[in-house]
Order: sequence, then structure tokens, then C-alpha cells
Amino acid sequence: MTGRRRSPVARGGVLRIASFSLRLDLGAMRLAAILLVLVFVALAVSLMLGAVPLAPVEVLRALAGDGEERVLRTVVGRRLPRAVCALLVGVCLGVAGCVFQSLSRNALGSPDIIGFTTGAATGAVVQITLLGGGVLATAAAAVAGGLLTALLVYLLSRKHGVTGGIRLVLVGIGIGAIMAALTDLLLVRAGIAEAASAQVWQSGSLTGRGWPHAWSLVAAAVVLLPLIGIAGRALRMIEMGDDVAHGLGIRVERVRFAVLVLGVLLTGVATAVAGPIAFVALAAPQIAARLARGSGLHLALSGLIGAVLLACADLLSQHLELGLRLPIGLVTALLGGVYLIWLLARRA
Repeated sequence: MTGRRRSPVARGGVLRIASFSLRLDLGAMRLAAILLVLVFVALAVSLMLGAVPLAPVEVLRALAGDGEERVLRTVVGRRLPRAVCALLVGVCLGVAGCVFQSLSRNALGSPDIIGFTTGAATGAVVQITLLGGGVLATAAAAVAGGLLTALLVYLLSRKHGVTGGIRLVLVGIGIGAIMAALTDLLLVRAGIAEAASAQVWQSGSLTGRGWPHAWSLVAAAVVLLPLIGIAGRALRMIEMGDDVAHGLGIRVERVRFAVLVLGVLLTGVATAVAGPIAFVALAAPQIAARLARGSGLHLALSGLIGAVLLACADLLSQHLELGLRLPIGLVTALLGGVYLIWLLARRA
């Protein structure tokens, strides 16, 4: 035979197919495999635990469409969409945090610190207290509030046509404080019913989340995550400095603005479904960087770690015996406060 086909060969972390080669980070791939196992474990535990504990066999039969009607309603109708929402919200926040920390070149550059999550929450509170409306209207208002806040932060942090990393963080903190004050003002002036509804949403919760919420997250992830992945190489170049990125042919400000919008959309969709969730976007990229022990972006690892963190926080919020049912946003805020103090002390 004159034309023998060469099979793919992977040696030393390099995948070779004919004349094409792709360098593989085997350590990151092993870590991703471990995180995927943890994701499935968290999903399985979420489906089994509840007011009525279920055996693994009952859960598997329900997922296959078999079993008792009561078990089917419990697993497929209530627990599974909530668990899917927890995992996908965690993925969205983890990836968004990685993007913003890369853009700002600062560990504090996560959407909950630089005001984007607060802006999304303000948009939702405006909708609930002033305009009324259902779930879709509140979700759209949250996304719009996050986008408007991001645009304001981006414009105010520009100097001589360049968006500085530390300026992005400082301006974002200031805008976030203004948005938080505006939210408090709206809650004070609102009626009792509207204020109570807004306060419950603002605490962050996955209670009552069903398949419409889960499918909206799936749609957002399918559209936005590949686009962010495509921009990953340009982001890595920008991390080396604007001048280096310009020399490599990267249109720095155009890429920066486009990725900022994509990250805000991820944050806005996650906030629209679960309310403002602290800590996950801040911690997931830092944990990914420390576990991977390498420089550069870790978008996939950050997303998987975000999923594990939020799934575990949801389990704690449901089953931690404190005499009350904690909203998931309060659980992550408590964890995030401790982590932020440790991070600042360590950097100091």
C-alpha cells in the first residue's frame, strides 16, 4: 500500500495527527476528570437527599422514566432541575470570574467584587418593585442591569483609550457601592409585598427552580461558553501586556470589550436564575490556578470548580440543621467573606 494512514499518537503531552500537533496539558486533563467525577457525585447526592430520602436504585429508575409516580415527580420534576441549575450557575460564574480576573489582571476582579452582579441585582429589583412582571421580565432586567453597569465601569475605567486593570477594579467597586445603595433605596420605598419578594430574590436562592430556568442556562452556556473559549488565546496574549498583544496582531481593546460583554452576559443569566451569588466567581479561578500549578487561563477548570462549589453550597443550604432554611446566597457569602479576608491577608 502506498498511502498508509497514520493513527493519532500522544507523547509527552503532544497529540500528533499526521502533520498536525496539539499540546495537551495532561495535569489539567487529570484534574478536569477528577472534577467531573465530583460533579456527578454532587448531582447524585442532590437527587438522593431531601425531605424523602431515596435509594440510588429509585433515582436511577426515575431517571430512566420508570418507577412510582411520586418518585418521578420528586426526582425529575423537582430535584433534577434544581441540581442542574446549581451546576450550570456555578459553571457560568466560575468562567465569568476567570474572564474578569484575566481582564483586570487582579485576583479581586470578579463580577461580585467589581459591581456587575450588584448591577444585575439592581436591574431585577427595579423590575420587581417599580414595574412588576414575572420571571422572564425579572431575568431580562437582571441581564440589562448587568450590561449597563459593565458599560459604565468600562467607560469610566478607560484612560487615553486604554482600560487599566486596577482602574477597572476600583471603578467597579465604586459603581457597585452606588448600585447597592440604589437597591436599598428601592427596597425602602417599595410596598411590603414587593419589598419582601425582592428581598427573597436578592438573598440568592434555587428554591422552586424548574426546567424553564435550567433550559435557559443550557441555552446561555451553549452560546456563550464556546465564544469565550475562542477568545481564550487572545486573552492569554493580553495577559502578557497590551504592547506584546498588539505586536502579535491582537486588537486589544476590541477583544477586551467583546469578552467583557460575554462575561457580563454569563453573570447576568446566572444572577437572573439564582439571584446574586457571592464567592464562586471570586474563588473558582484562584483555586483552579493553584491546583493546575501553571500560569494562563483555566476556563474549563474554573467552570468545573464553580459547579462543584455551588452544588456543595446548595446541599449545605438545604440540609444544614440550623433551625432555618438558609438561602444559597447567604451560604456562599459567608464562605466568600472568610476567603476574601484570607486572600487579602496573604497578599498583604
